[in-house]
Amino acid sequence: MAEVILSNVSKRFGADVALENVSMKIPDGSFVVLLGPTGAGKTTTLRMISGLDHPDTGDITIGGQSAKGQTPAERNVAMVFQQYSLYPHLTVRQNLEFPLKSPLLRTSKVDMERKVAEVAGTLQISHKLGNKATELSGGEMQRVSIGRALVRDPAIFLMDEPLSSLDAKLRSDLRIELKSIQANANATLLYVTHDQIEAMTMATHVGVLDHGRLVQFGSPREIYENPVSIYSASRLGQPRINILPADVFAGAPNGASSIGLRPEQIHQGEGEESLVQRVEHLGDQTRLHLSFKDHDIITVSDAHTPLKSGDIVRIRPQNPFYFDASGARIL
Repeated sequence: MAEVILSNVSKRFGADVALENVSMKIPDGSFVVLLGPTGAGKTTTLRMISGLDHPDTGDITIGGQSAKGQTPAERNVAMVFQQYSLYPHLTVRQNLEFPLKSPLLRTSKVDMERKVAEVAGTLQISHKLGNKATELSGGEMQRVSIGRALVRDPAIFLMDEPLSSLDAKLRSDLRIELKSIQANANATLLYVTHDQIEAMTMATHVGVLDHGRLVQFGSPREIYENPVSIYSASRLGQPRINILPADVFAGAPNGASSIGLRPEQIHQGEGEESLVQRVEHLGDQTRLHLSFKDHDIITVSDAHTPLKSGDIVRIRPQNPFYFDASGARIL
């Protein structure tokens, strides 16, 4: 594995800015998640590192060596795409073996068989090795796609929303497996998603991208607890952070335009009255939809709360976030 560093990387496609002066260090052995909506620059960052696209300005180093002028094969990266990208006429075993047959890797037959067996066992597809790719379910095909990357020993794994097309149960299972594999192998992994749950549960570091700019980089907890802007604060947290006018509660600092309240920053039982509009019982918690001074607020309560639609509950902010008119955090 290797440390990967982006230094002032910019990329344009015609008049569109895909990346703007992005600097980021992906530590050796880390699980870094790039988070942001469509068009934020996530996939472009992966393509820059892989060598499929090249920066207009800036540099990328992999393992301390500049990647300028290197082909994708010379960079020794392994990429997993959202679509499965398997060879349909080959068996699962043959699909897993395919990357190892590269002349650059020079993998012996014994090592090839060992690596395929190990990865197939880890991904629970050993019983499918003789099947053609077309005979697999969607979840099995994605496991094989991930397995084709794992059989190698690349400098970095690059994964572009590999779980987004799977059903919720399988996506949850593969999240756990993928994080376990990465941790056990001490692999360096850069993972692109717009799913905040994937970011919160798997990442050691999260990079928040906004229209090609890296607006915040840190641990999931750091970004959740100390966001630099409304945009960063809105990327993590379920339910999403409540953003209200700063003067909806007393005590806003000078220059504050908005107040941000996560569920745990809304103290219930005292303060000002709000109306319970809807109650969602989710098993381990109850989600409350409140109306407060003509503003909608979503917060959580005890799983066994007796509150129901039409009830009145008193609330007050507790250690809230404040933001200026541009959306930047006021500390």
